[in-house]
Amino acid sequence: MMNDGMCRAGARAFALLRARGEHVSFAESLTGGLIAATLVENSGASAVLDESYVTYAPESKMRILGVARETVETVGVVSARCAREMAAGVRRISGADWGVSATGLAGPEGGTAETPVGTVFIGVAGPEGARALEFHFGGERPQVRAQAVQAAFEALCEAMEAANRQSTSQN
Repeated sequence: MMNDGMCRAGARAFALLRARGEHVSFAESLTGGLIAATLVENSGASAVLDESYVTYAPESKMRILGVARETVETVGVVSARCAREMAAGVRRISGADWGVSATGLAGPEGGTAETPVGTVFIGVAGPEGARALEFHFGGERPQVRAQAVQAAFEALCEAMEAANRQSTSQN
């Protein structure tokens, strides 16, 4: 299931986290633990990975991560708001420097005209708050999931690099 793009992105995130002396935790839905599994392909991953949760059902997102019931009932679990709340929640409960989440529709069922299969939201929460990115991936279920994993690591790396730029500009 792992491809070169995923592994390269995971290795880059691992190297940045390790160089910064920081930790990450994951809250995964459509990726089902694949983000964490990709990170632990790197020897020494325990130096950067605190914990990881697969919160596939809406109830688990609310119970474990603290996603608001209103979010689930009004905008749904495949949304930027849910991804932000998942990322912020996993960061809060784990005490990690960074929280990363993935929620979306890997297919082949479940898509609608408004939210087609391949719609993925990646959330990243860090010292400056939480944000979410929206993606529309093509391919079959395995390809959508792999692209989501790669996007999650890329979003984390971008957030860490932005934090570096911000701290550098303040000095």
